[in-house]
Amino acid sequence: MTHVTEIPPLVVTFEVAAPPAEAFDTWVSRAKMWWPATHTVSQAPQGISFGPGEGADIVEIAADGARHVWGRITAWEPPHRLGYSWHLFFDPAEATDVEVEFTPIDGGTRVTLTQTGWDRLGDEGVRRRERNTLGWGAVTSAFARFVADGET
Repeated sequence: MTHVTEIPPLVVTFEVAAPPAEAFDTWVSRAKMWWPATHTVSQAPQGISFGPGEGADIVEIAADGARHVWGRITAWEPPHRLGYSWHLFFDPAEATDVEVEFTPIDGGTRVTLTQTGWDRLGDEGVRRRERNTLGWGAVTSAFARFVADGET
């Protein structure tokens, strides 16, 4: 068994045709409308809540009312930056760190999602990072489509 000492951050960058305030608000306030159901605990959430504010939980509400905590907000700086611990599908002790930055550009916003903390997971960190690459690809693509469709 090889011990992994440093696992690089997972970084996903894309652009949307909406100003940062609108993109930030869509990410945190309208997640239930764009977040892929396949990337939720219940597969059919009635709600997804990001915050508001530092220290707030990120929560999925299932149809039966069950609450599934995905993480906790660690940075809340609308409209430019959102940070959170992240343990969707895992024990909170296995949380990684996610930061989403919303940077103004001509015609919209550059969104940069950076996930770190893989080293804390030991050898499992490499595998978890690889799986999250696909997962974040699906999530960020859904977000970009939602914004492009003018639903913000």
